[in-house]
Amino acid sequence: MTQTTTQPPREQWTGQVGFILSAIGSAVGLGNIWRFPGVAYENGGGAFLVPYLIALLTAGIPILLLDYAIGHRFRGSAPLAFRRLHRGLEPLGWLQVAISFVITVYYAAIIAWALSFMVFSVNLAWGEDAQSFFLADYLQVGDPTLTGAFVPGVLIPMIIVWVAAIAVLARGVAKGLQRLNVIAIPLLLVVFLAIVVRALFLEGAMDGLNALFTPDWGALGDPGVWVAAYGQVFFSLSIAFGIMITYSSYRRRRSNLTSPGLVVAFANSSFEILAGIGVFAALGFLAAAQGVGISELEGISGPILSFVTFPTIIAEMPGGAIFGVLFFGALTVAGFTSLLSILQVTSSALQDKFGWSPRAAAVRVGVVSAVISLALFSTTSGLLALDTADQWSNNIGIVASAVAMTVALFWVLRQGETLRAHLNAVSTVRVGRWWMWCLGLLTPLVLGYMLISRLWTLATQGYEGLPTWYLLTLGWGVVAFLVVAAFVMTAIRWRRDPDDFTPWPALDLTKGSTR
Repeated sequence: MTQTTTQPPREQWTGQVGFILSAIGSAVGLGNIWRFPGVAYENGGGAFLVPYLIALLTAGIPILLLDYAIGHRFRGSAPLAFRRLHRGLEPLGWLQVAISFVITVYYAAIIAWALSFMVFSVNLAWGEDAQSFFLADYLQVGDPTLTGAFVPGVLIPMIIVWVAAIAVLARGVAKGLQRLNVIAIPLLLVVFLAIVVRALFLEGAMDGLNALFTPDWGALGDPGVWVAAYGQVFFSLSIAFGIMITYSSYRRRRSNLTSPGLVVAFANSSFEILAGIGVFAALGFLAAAQGVGISELEGISGPILSFVTFPTIIAEMPGGAIFGVLFFGALTVAGFTSLLSILQVTSSALQDKFGWSPRAAAVRVGVVSAVISLALFSTTSGLLALDTADQWSNNIGIVASAVAMTVALFWVLRQGETLRAHLNAVSTVRVGRWWMWCLGLLTPLVLGYMLISRLWTLATQGYEGLPTWYLLTLGWGVVAFLVVAAFVMTAIRWRRDPDDFTPWPALDLTKGSTR
């Protein structure tokens, strides 16, 4: 049963530039800097760009435009938009919100680490042993357990991150999210360009670039390389877990969708390649300084790259302190703008469900998220908890969400033509039938294979040798939470009638609007 109070006007971006920069701010995050270079290097080097580009065109951009079409046509957060699309799809919307909530609570910890290391860079506090400093002195990593042993060095910057995030979101879409991104994203680009240029002039930089871009064409015959390419594109575009549905719902009725989508997708990929150049130029310098080959270096991706390998590089290079402040400052900004977008998914959904104001939702969602985040990830077990929750929420939660979304919309409900017609009705660059084939066939097959193979691996081999009870709690327990949250939130009634809505524009599929 629902109440029938009239829906209030939805918040809006003030223009296309603000939306594009905010969407780029969401897509460009930590994964661009610490994931892409390592994945490319381990999967064919320069040859990896071929499957990467094909994956971008056949999965990344199509799903991004699908998110845009759903959010813009049905003008709501993920649960509200899916509910308006079909009543039975509301749990899928809440599944995406639950995924965002889980990612939010651990993502803030990584930003706090980057913030701390920006300060540590001033006097190169990690000394000559960056690994011991990061794991033992800073994080104080302990056994895989749940503990209340807080680490003040992590707790304090996490509180700062959460206070800042709540303050920005409480100001709303235009005055909070948009204003921050309009300043932060150009600044991030300038700073990162300076980092890359500096790295290119280091001794050994060209050896690093040769290692990254020398193509191994034989790798293209390995199906695992193609799966890695689809995985990289999929995880780096902020798609299929509510962010782009929420962001596009704040666009005005008459708004171009496809051209900004292409700008966002190619800007994200350009930043990844730029990050790859900077990272491998720096790794080339480290290899030269240690008298070893690039292939002999360890820690070329993930948190170890950022918080162990890079501090080692910074300690070796001239003017390392300045380079360190810029690098970790860029990491903080990239992560913070992504954090805001993920947090907005939950905030927007609860605004729609309970009729909360943006400020009330930001404070309530932010405080609850912060308490859970601090309790789990600012302790001596925070790193292991983060790594485990990330594996299950990303590799199982997001991939399952994408598969369910494409199968439900294209195979069961046959809504593909309607959503394509919506994109074409409001956009300058028209979407052809290739979009239907990509989302109706290729994407569910590739992502379905990724999902099944990952489920099998985690179920039969566990993860990183962690005890079973730990994986059941923070791994499979996360999956159980996502499913339960999806159905519990669906069962709660809406503050305002979600079905009191007429999609715009009216579409006549018989008159060629989908050509």
